[in-house]
Amino acid sequence: MFKSLVVLCLLITSAGMAFAHFGMVIPSTSMAVEKNQRNLSLQISFSHPMEMVGMEMVKPLEVAVVTDGEKTDLSETLQAATVMEHKAWRIDYSIKRPGVSQFYVVPQLYWEPAEDCYIQHLTKAYVASFGEEEGWEEPVGLRTEIVPLTRPFGNYAGNIFQGRVLMDGKPVAGAVVEVEYYNKDNKYAIPNEYYVTQAVVADDNGVFTYAVPWGGWWGFAALNTAPEKIDHNGEQKDLELGAVLWTEFLEPMKK
Repeated sequence: MFKSLVVLCLLITSAGMAFAHFGMVIPSTSMAVEKNQRNLSLQISFSHPMEMVGMEMVKPLEVAVVTDGEKTDLSETLQAATVMEHKAWRIDYSIKRPGVSQFYVVPQLYWEPAEDCYIQHLTKAYVASFGEEEGWEEPVGLRTEIVPLTRPFGNYAGNIFQGRVLMDGKPVAGAVVEVEYYNKDNKYAIPNEYYVTQAVVADDNGVFTYAVPWGGWWGFAALNTAPEKIDHNGEQKDLELGAVLWTEFLEPMKK
């Protein structure tokens, strides 16, 4: 009887620890500086990046890239893939000219029973190519997005990163921004559950600041509740809109 109660308590405790979901867009490189980096592969998933726990992702509604203000729809080039042992997607893309490319994904709504709401993470990543770096501070016009205030490429581990959270084109005062590392190959151990997801609060202008401790891909997710409700089996449920940005930081190289 005692053992059963212990197991039940552990299950209840674990259920209360809801770790963050992240839409993920991870390019094969964040900076194409050599000709052989022209051809990119982008990994698209919905996962728990620090814990390296995957989730099933249905085909996104839209995948596109914006370069020099020009949008190219890439949805027809989506290919099924596997990320963290779960269904995911990938895109192969060839850079045509120098510039900053903003890749973004609009996924289908995801029902999360544990949170009793729908989730939709509008996710972006940047690739700079062949010496150009203009336009990275421009929004692409998603319903909600993080617009970087720090250049989102060519950053060292340890740098301060800043971004502004927008919803319908307006700054979101006091937005909570969750931060996670893509712990590829389980490189880093997690001391305890509190270290899985970092959290910072944006100021009155929607600006948040985070100091990146080590190199790799880092995701920033600003979560806000949409004003409208979504029907789920005859009941009106909340929609969590996530503005997600992934950017790469590199360790300094020694001679």
